[in-house]
Amino acid sequence: MKETLVIASDHAGYEMKVSIIKHLEEKGYGIEDLGTDSTEAVNYPDFGHPLAEAVESGQFRLGISICGSGNGINMVTNKHQGIRGALCWSREISEMARLHNDANICSIPARYIDLDTAKEIVDAFLETEYE
Repeated sequence: MKETLVIASDHAGYEMKVSIIKHLEEKGYGIEDLGTDSTEAVNYPDFGHPLAEAVESGQFRLGISICGSGNGINMVTNKHQGIRGALCWSREISEMARLHNDANICSIPARYIDLDTAKEIVDAFLETEYE
């Protein structure tokens, strides 16, 4: 098995999160899902802070956050000292976030990209190392 990743979303990102988890598990990654567990309205900070804490503590090397625009949950994770969260809307942005910025959380805008693009973003994030 490849490394275990941590992932969290709000209600707007829930369905995409479920699909990304399946995609990553098929590629051999372990997944720690911190929620949410439905499309019922929730507050993204309730899921963004635990995600950031899990990465910041070193429990996980990389994390994935998902909300409607990607911005809200990304802002929350970036409030944590050891987090370098990147809002990624294309494969190229994701690659550059890892390569040049050593991003450790990839934030995905579920309402603005399709699932295939989201999978490409996540794959690039996980396959690219910091230079």
